[in-house]
Amino acid sequence: MIGVFHPGDSLVHRAPALVKLGLLAVAVTVVALQGSLLALGVAAVATALLFLPAGLPARAVWGQIAPILWVLAFAVPVQWLFAGWEAAATMALRLVIAVALAALYTLTTPVTATLDAMQTLLRPFRRWIDADRVGLTLALAIRCVPLLADIVREVLEARRARGAEGSIVALAVPVIVRALQTADHLGEALIARGFDD
Repeated sequence: MIGVFHPGDSLVHRAPALVKLGLLAVAVTVVALQGSLLALGVAAVATALLFLPAGLPARAVWGQIAPILWVLAFAVPVQWLFAGWEAAATMALRLVIAVALAALYTLTTPVTATLDAMQTLLRPFRRWIDADRVGLTLALAIRCVPLLADIVREVLEARRARGAEGSIVALAVPVIVRALQTADHLGEALIARGFDD
């Protein structure tokens, strides 16, 4: 399940996970609060430029970002219909930028570094918070975003092969079933490792 990390020696790879997590949180928050299309366009270009020094394979980057376009294929027309093209474009840019930034983090940061960063961040609160569990939860949440996107992509490919491209039910039901199955397998794996209380 956790195999997105691409090793490298770039500045982005070498940056401490805690610093990257902090910058990711700040950047996503700023993007989410931004309503100007011009500012979001600048943010999109800046995000794209962040990938250059990381030296990541284009296929790996595209594999993390492309699945969200399928979600936008449904969401953008609905948003356009009810709120206008500017609201639809704003929503689409926010979502793509957030997913791209999360992808940059997952592609350049091993899960163990994320766990260590969370332990460091929460160490002063260890009397009240189990830093190991919080770190594991965060790592799983970060990893599950592209995992869910992969499920959507695979279901779309299967749906296209069956000729059911126009059916929303043919997309929603398999995605929900597979997501629940994945969550069940993940739960079993966590129980097997002693995370059952």
